[in-house]
Amino acid sequence: MSDLIQQIVQVLKEQVVQDTVVPRNIRRAAEQAIEVLLDESKEPAVRAADAIAILEEISEDPNMPMHTRTIIWEVLGALEQVK
Repeated sequence: MSDLIQQIVQVLKEQVVQDTVVPRNIRRAAEQAIEVLLDESKEPAVRAADAIAILEEISEDPNMPMHTRTIIWEVLGALEQVK
């Protein structure tokens, strides 16, 4: 697995999934994105595209704290670089 994907997974785990201020539906979506990114049966670009779709869906959730939204946007930018 690429270092970039590992870093993205770490950021999602530490700053979204483990943050109890973040609503459960957003944490669940981050967990789904992590599962997709860790699925070695697919190419990295496909995993990144699937994770982007999941995270974009929740990125406009009005209940999302602003700091979490910023993290999600940064993760989306990093995922777009995965080839």
